[in-house]
Amino acid sequence: MHMIIYALVEASTHDDALATGKSVFDRLVGADPHAGAVFDYYVMFDEEDTSVAGKERWGELPTAAPVDSDDGQDLLKRGWEATKEEFERNLERVKEALDELSDEEIMRNEDLARHAFHQVGAYDGPTVFLYNEYGNGIRHREQLDRVLEESENLWIVPADVHF
Repeated sequence: MHMIIYALVEASTHDDALATGKSVFDRLVGADPHAGAVFDYYVMFDEEDTSVAGKERWGELPTAAPVDSDDGQDLLKRGWEATKEEFERNLERVKEALDELSDEEIMRNEDLARHAFHQVGAYDGPTVFLYNEYGNGIRHREQLDRVLEESENLWIVPADVHF
């Protein structure tokens, strides 16, 4: 499966933002020897040599944009809304499982209940769409606000990831 994730990185130029974004995405696919793989692979939106990912799958997106620009605000909104929607969808599944299933059924992962519990608590992966420059998932609004407030030159870099 494919999804678009976004890295929020401190950078002074577009090229610096792309390079820092690449290091974030490398970390998330396990290319960094000190990080475990969260996704299988990624394609950034400046790559031309792919026929199944990036621009070819999702259309044109900015390769990187200052967060305070119109493009940056659009990408940020997309990433945050996707994170919020995925959390709410999984939280609803958890609530239903608690209301409708026995402890044994939950333990057996009936209706993928335990999977929903896991997804609600995930720190990264397919339910988290925004990441800071260290590859840490941004999971709640206060955390996002802190990243936005603490940076003077914040850029957002999208990538198509496979999981």
